[in-house]
Amino acid sequence: MRIHPTAIIEAGAQLHDTVQVGAYSIIEAGAVIGAGCIIDSCARIYGNTRMGMNNRVCHGATLGAEPQDFTFTPDRAKPLTIGDRNHFKEGVNISCGIKSDDGTRIGNDNYWMAFSHAGHDCVIGDHNIFANTATLAGHVTIEDRVFLSGQVAVHQFCRIGAYAMVAGVTGVAQDVPPFVLADGHRAKMLGLNVVGLRRNGFTAEQRQHIKAVYRLILRSGLRLAQALIRAEQDYPSPETAHIVQFIQSSRRGLISFG
Repeated sequence: MRIHPTAIIEAGAQLHDTVQVGAYSIIEAGAVIGAGCIIDSCARIYGNTRMGMNNRVCHGATLGAEPQDFTFTPDRAKPLTIGDRNHFKEGVNISCGIKSDDGTRIGNDNYWMAFSHAGHDCVIGDHNIFANTATLAGHVTIEDRVFLSGQVAVHQFCRIGAYAMVAGVTGVAQDVPPFVLADGHRAKMLGLNVVGLRRNGFTAEQRQHIKAVYRLILRSGLRLAQALIRAEQDYPSPETAHIVQFIQSSRRGLISFG
């Protein structure tokens, strides 16, 4: 274990023998840091944080911080649970939980660029990218392989489906369904996230299939419930099932088609 002499590791913090901690960082009692993690200078890991293996925490990042919620009191704090191989760049801020027993949860292989933020009780999947100052309010759900561009702001309780991309300086006030590209002062669907789908190995046939499903749902003139039934009948596939399930489980409604 390599710990800089100016770092503060409180009694009761659990660090694997392979963890590295840089100058002036603070790791509070109760925090658990897994094998191979690197904590750079001036980072703060709060006591409710549980971190897996091979994560990188860069200068000035704060993980497991008190939620920005007026109702918060320390006795109500819930954990921040982080998987493996996540990269938190400079100034990233992630809140611990407060409202749900599982607290804030982050999966594996996510990349958080400088000053991005996730509020309390967010649930983050795997392989997502959060560009500079991308901001998630509380209770946001991000599925897998989502790309949020710079200065995106996501309203509380919204969900963003797998393989979606949200363009820069976009406000997301409703759910963004899987596989789409969203943009606008208030986010609207512009079409499929074609580049993202190609990069993740979706074939031309799969992309055309997804496009046909959305054309049916958004442009057929059918009522939504009827369109979802038709989509499953006419275009059966795992992608169709994902789209239908996402829409059916939406509580805030979907962003509109632009």
